[in-house]
Amino acid sequence: MRLDTNKETSLYAIYRQLYEHYGEQGWWPVIEKCSDKDCVEGWESKYHPGCYKYPRNRREEFQICAGAILTQNTAWDNAAKALENLAAAEVLDAEKLVNAEEISVRNLIKPSGYYNIKSRKLKVFAKFYLALAGEVPTRQQLLNTWGIGPETADSIRLYAYNQPEMVVDAYTRRMLSFLGLVSSEISYNELKDYCCKNLPADTCLYQEFHALIVAHGKRYYTGKQYYEPVICRANSK
Repeated sequence: MRLDTNKETSLYAIYRQLYEHYGEQGWWPVIEKCSDKDCVEGWESKYHPGCYKYPRNRREEFQICAGAILTQNTAWDNAAKALENLAAAEVLDAEKLVNAEEISVRNLIKPSGYYNIKSRKLKVFAKFYLALAGEVPTRQQLLNTWGIGPETADSIRLYAYNQPEMVVDAYTRRMLSFLGLVSSEISYNELKDYCCKNLPADTCLYQEFHALIVAHGKRYYTGKQYYEPVICRANSK
C-alpha cells in the first residue's frame, strides 16, 4: 500500500486511504463473539467490523477498560489471553476483582506481562469503576487514577464509553513523522491535538482511524526499519 501525501491531502484523506485499503476493523475486540447481523463478521469474530453498538452492556464496558490496562506495553493477543483467563475464573468483573486476592489476579494475567503492577492497576481501577456508579468518567478523572496514562484514558473513553477521544500511539507517531507531517519527538498531547484539529470530531471515525493505524503499523512500522518503498514521504516527488 502507498500512502499519498503529495496532493494537498489532509489527515482525513490518509484515513480514507487506510479505510479503503484495510476496511472496517471492528475495534475494540471483546471476548463474546458478535451476534449482530449488521456486523460484517457476524457470529465468527470477537471483532465487530461495521457494528458500532459496542459495548452492549456493563460487562463489556468493564471488559474494555480492563483490556486497555492489560494491553499496556504488550501486544493485544497477550492482553486477550489474560482477559480470557480472568473470564474463565469468573473474576472479569469490577466487584469480584476488588475482592480477589492479588496473587490470584497476578497468576491469571501473566500472559500480559508486568503482571505484578498490572494486577494492582486492575484492582485500583475496579474500585474507581464501582465508585462511578454508571457515570461516564471524565478524562481528568481517569488520569487522576493510579495506573492510567493518557493513551489508556483515551482508549477507555473512546471504546468503552464512545466519547470522541482520538487515541494516538507509537504507530501513530511513527507513521505521521515518517510521512513528514509531525516531528518524531512530538509529545502525546501535541500529537493528539494535531490529529483532532485535522479530523472531524466523530467517535466512529476516531475508533476506526486508531485501529487502521495499528493494522498499518504492524505491517510497516514495527522495529527500527520502516518501509520507504511502500510508504511515501510527504515531500517525495
